[in-house]
Amino acid sequence: MPAPELIQRRASTSIRRAIGLTPSRLPPCLDPSETYFPVDGISRIVHGDLSSMLVGGLGSLFFQMLHPHSMAGVAQHSRYKSDPRGRLLQTANFIGRTTYGSKTTAHADIRRVLAVHQAVRGVADDGATYFANDPHLLAWVHACEVSMFLRGYQIFGALTLSKDDADTYVNEMSTLARDLGAENPPTSVEELDDRLESYRPELRFSADALAARDFVTLGYMDTAAQRAVYRLLVDSALNLLTPWARELLEMPTKPVRSRLFTQPATHVVCWTMRQIIPPPTRVTLPG
Repeated sequence: MPAPELIQRRASTSIRRAIGLTPSRLPPCLDPSETYFPVDGISRIVHGDLSSMLVGGLGSLFFQMLHPHSMAGVAQHSRYKSDPRGRLLQTANFIGRTTYGSKTTAHADIRRVLAVHQAVRGVADDGATYFANDPHLLAWVHACEVSMFLRGYQIFGALTLSKDDADTYVNEMSTLARDLGAENPPTSVEELDDRLESYRPELRFSADALAARDFVTLGYMDTAAQRAVYRLLVDSALNLLTPWARELLEMPTKPVRSRLFTQPATHVVCWTMRQIIPPPTRVTLPG
């Protein structure tokens, strides 16, 4: 293997291991009649860009913390503190297999997630019962993920998405939400924004959310360089949130720092990561 390719492969493996991913991607299904998501769809573009997905994924975690019942399920049943890389790997594999896998693979993973969620139930700090497979909570988690993945790509992704592309992405992802049992998933960006807004009366910054916010903000990187990059990605992830979500999280906006440092530096990090771990080639179907 030529030296540049060997260096790139080692750097790719190092980056993926640092954040808890497998050394290489799962092979995609390229048969349009068998694949779960369209082989030429927007989901494969958005989810294939690792760097912007890291920013969007962190943003999604911060957003999800704000629902006390969703957060109670994570606090009481998740091992996110003891094994953060393992939890990230599970989530990344689920996204990868549903995005790039066949219908058979995707539906098997969906059934597995729903089976695990059957045991995730209990009582939140307000005395209300929660259940991870509750269609209303599933819809909240879905809206957070789709909103932040899309927003992360729109700001830091490799390609420029049109308004129609963004709506198509939300519509594609609604298929996954329905198969998971989410309540009336949005099919456009406008519906997605309205859905997030509709949850505001239910949201608050619980003690569990405070612990999760501080844990995610601190991170689990090993070296000083990794911690510096991670902190940059965290700041950019927080900037994806709506102003009211940041206010609830008690993480004030820093517009000058964001404009002059955080966003430009994150663009450099994302560009560099794409040179080491290029996004999959976009598939264009004939006709």
